[in-house]
Parts: sequence; C-alpha cells; structure tokens
Amino acid sequence: MRIVIQRVKKASVHIHTECVAEIHQGMLILLGIEEADDQTDIEWLCTKISNLRIFDDKQGVMNLSINQIEGDILLVSQFTLHASTKKGARPSYIKAAHPDRAIPLYQKFIQQLQQQISGEVKTGVFGAEMDVELINHGPVTIIIDSKNRE
Repeated sequence: MRIVIQRVKKASVHIHTECVAEIHQGMLILLGIEEADDQTDIEWLCTKISNLRIFDDKQGVMNLSINQIEGDILLVSQFTLHASTKKGARPSYIKAAHPDRAIPLYQKFIQQLQQQISGEVKTGVFGAEMDVELINHGPVTIIIDSKNRE
C-alpha cells in the first residue's frame, strides 16, 4: 500500500456538484492498493498514521498526532499511486489491485483506521471520478509505502 498524507486545514470530495465528504483540521490521505497488499500492510500503515506527529504544538513544532489534535481524516482511494512510468509516455498500472481485491482491503483499511483515531474517518467513493479540494497546511505532504518501511 502506498499513501500520500497531506496535513490540511480543510479538505473535501465532490462527485459532480455534490459534496460527499468534508473535513476541517486533519489529514487528507490518498490510498493506493496493490495486488500484493494484505492485512499486515493495513495494520502497519494505520498505526503509522495514528502516531505520526505532523501537527504543531504550542511552540510551532510538529510534535502532535492526529489523536492529540482530535483531527479527522478524509481517505480517498487512488490506484494511480501505483503508476509505473519506466517505459514510454503512458503510465502502467499493472501493480494496482483490481477492484475485487482492492475494495475489501479499502473497507478493512477504513475500519482499522477508525478504530485507531479519535476523530472521524470520512471517505470518497471507491472507483468514482472525484474532485478533491484541499488547503494543505504548511505545506506538509508525506509519502509512505508499506513495502518500503523507512
């Protein structure tokens, strides 16, 4: 699994003109699921997310977690995070999980994350064409891959 975390003041997902999810202070997380992913990837990433200290304390130092600020998470599935651009000009998505594998993992990810944070986990709609809007605070953007645990 590969995620892009953005610390946000506000984020929302629209499908056509309808707002399907919106958060204020917290994280916008883009989630890419690959065929090789399983429950261990979910558990490792959700623990990493819930403990990641990327929010400012009173001294302006990134020292607080999502739970400490009582923030929310907007989680959006994004298979294009597994794009391979090694050959040619058109990205290949061969490593991205097919929906029959990805949807159950996505749902388990949501459940696990909700168990580990005190705020709400809101989502986009899996497989839908969405407009994602955000105000990135910082900016702070972090990329984490469960297969490359750095």
